[in-house]
Amino acid sequence: MRLDRAFTKFLCAACGTYVLARRGIVFWAALGLVAVFCFCNGSARAAGLPCEKLESTALKNGAVTLTQIVQAGAFTPPDAAGVAEAQKERVAQAFKELPAFCRVAVTLKPTSDSDIRVEVWLPIAGWNGRLLGVGNGGWGGVINYSGLAQGLHKGFVTVSTDMGTGGFSNTDRSTWAVLKSNGRLKDFGFRSTHLMTVASKLYIQAFYGKSPQYSYWNGCSTGGKQGLAEAQRFPKDYDGIVEGDPASYFTHLMFSLQWYGRAARSDPAGPIPVEKLQLLHQAVLNACDALDGVADGIISDPESCHYDPKQLACRKNDGPNCLTSSQIKMVAALYGGAKNPRTGVQVFPGQVLGSELGWGGMLHIPGPTLTSLSYFQFALHRDPKWDEQTLNFDSDLAAADRANGEILNDIDPDLREFEARGGKLIMFHGWSDPIISPLESVEYYKDVIAAVGGASQAAGFVRLFMLPGVGHCQGGPGADSFDKISAIEDWTEHGIAPDSLVAVHREKNGVTLSRPLCNYPKTAHWKGNSDASSAGNFTCQ
Repeated sequence: MRLDRAFTKFLCAACGTYVLARRGIVFWAALGLVAVFCFCNGSARAAGLPCEKLESTALKNGAVTLTQIVQAGAFTPPDAAGVAEAQKERVAQAFKELPAFCRVAVTLKPTSDSDIRVEVWLPIAGWNGRLLGVGNGGWGGVINYSGLAQGLHKGFVTVSTDMGTGGFSNTDRSTWAVLKSNGRLKDFGFRSTHLMTVASKLYIQAFYGKSPQYSYWNGCSTGGKQGLAEAQRFPKDYDGIVEGDPASYFTHLMFSLQWYGRAARSDPAGPIPVEKLQLLHQAVLNACDALDGVADGIISDPESCHYDPKQLACRKNDGPNCLTSSQIKMVAALYGGAKNPRTGVQVFPGQVLGSELGWGGMLHIPGPTLTSLSYFQFALHRDPKWDEQTLNFDSDLAAADRANGEILNDIDPDLREFEARGGKLIMFHGWSDPIISPLESVEYYKDVIAAVGGASQAAGFVRLFMLPGVGHCQGGPGADSFDKISAIEDWTEHGIAPDSLVAVHREKNGVTLSRPLCNYPKTAHWKGNSDASSAGNFTCQ
């Protein structure tokens, strides 16, 4: 017998009435049939619209461009850009294993020059009742399909946006002109993420007939900035936020990236050769690696590390085992970080001891520097011919903060509204991040503690975990992979605050190292006389 949706809803709603009204065998049998029917079809889905009808859902300043049922394993991402070659096979397999879902693509236009693209993936079956927003990298420009897939695998409704810079590329300079639009800058800064979140909740309600029980955010780099923007500007959007290595002090970060480029140009002989960066890194390891009890190529607490690069100074001529005076000056500039040359005020923190192997990408490859160059040319000066060698770390910085600071910077430490509604925030940062100094997260965390009334008050809703030996969001010899989502769920839903988290380092042959990530300012120390590759043999102190 085939039942229509209205009758299905009636039967499912009536289950409890049957139990209370009668206890006869006939009615129990009928109840059993009803229960089976309701279970198989899903009472929550029965209350909502079918996928293909979601385009009729009213959306303010936007329109649905696609609604489709994607069968299990049938989705092929339109672009594999940004996926490392070594990861492509694993990523492709993850898409092949996706369950069936309803795919909704939306374009949002809060202003006449806006063009925000969003995708919402809604599980056909097995929805866990939660929403997961996933963040971007760089200047955005693409939907984070890998993040969408990971969330869908876990049963989340997952959502991503291109941040209003659709079709925009970090390397193709012909597309940077979109930043000339103040509307696009604001969309990138914070508006696209908020509107994406609002739209996704609307489609959840339409599709399942109910709102998500909990909403979570997960992002690193630009995604970390997006997470902090949500906590600061829209504290009601998400119940739990995981953010890492955030590009949150955006205008100052752009100056920091140019600072590294200027340091690289300071020596007529050119940037420090990669071999000498390895020499410097080994010298730092020799001085600080064993401070946690074991010499393993990972510095657990760079803040307790003290090393003077002048110890490597060449006594006479340049050579492979020493640093010239110009190279030592360059190293000092990198460790010291960007400063206002007139006032001496710190613009952005510098590199951390132990991060030296990551400097090659900053000094020899123009990627991050190109990103910041385009900010100055198209977002600040609006002149594509602007020359970075004319950059003024005094007047230009003041101009950037005036013009873009309110839109692009997310550094407000007063998170009391987010705290008051029960929000939880897990921050993390790789100690060897060469692009965004980990000290920026440390400083922001300390500012939050001061703003909300002290460490004990802050500990109730925000924790910071520093990742020793880990680069920008991932990579390096340290343990860079941990279950962020379970940690934020346990804290938000069950009140289990994370004092430490277990992270692992993977190679092609599997996990080779596990370590505890300690709630800052605690750091991991080896117990001694035990396997130093196992997290269980370390304590946080």
